[in-house]
Amino acid sequence: MVLNAGCADDRVGLFVTALAGQLDVQPPGGRDEVVDALLAEGFLIAAGGLQVRDSTIGTVVTPGCCAGLEDWRDWAQVLIGDSPWLGHDPGPEVEIVGDGLRVWQDGGPNRNRGRWAGVHVDLPHRALPGLLSGVQRGLVGFLDALTGWATRVGPQQRGTSLVKAIDKNFAITAPLDVQPFR
Repeated sequence: MVLNAGCADDRVGLFVTALAGQLDVQPPGGRDEVVDALLAEGFLIAAGGLQVRDSTIGTVVTPGCCAGLEDWRDWAQVLIGDSPWLGHDPGPEVEIVGDGLRVWQDGGPNRNRGRWAGVHVDLPHRALPGLLSGVQRGLVGFLDALTGWATRVGPQQRGTSLVKAIDKNFAITAPLDVQPFR
């Protein structure tokens, strides 16, 4: 699911539902009880993460199991020469190749064997800061969509608190330091 300012109310609600899927809400567990449980939770997580796509040839690398959107800022580790953890089964991995990045769907010894053999996306290393800034802009836009959802169909008064909790847990509006690789 792409999260940005263009998310319709049903998509925003789906995201909130996905967050709530990690919680134990007792029946009848209506919307207000779910939002209260989200607000009481110390650490919100959303399965997934950042997907990398080569729009020219259509190749897509998706996060592996147990990767989460809450770790989106870990991609900045690439700027200092490290690969962020992108999940497992398969185990996506970022490799620095000269002045570029190669994002493998399944890294390590599985790069060239098995179901995901050879599946990767190449991108210029210098593009990563702009891409991460774009991710942040999209997520900030999603906070706006979430605010609108909370006003129109969501938890009304709890909406502001929910937006703040999601912002905090996913480090959306915090300053993003993405200095280009040298």
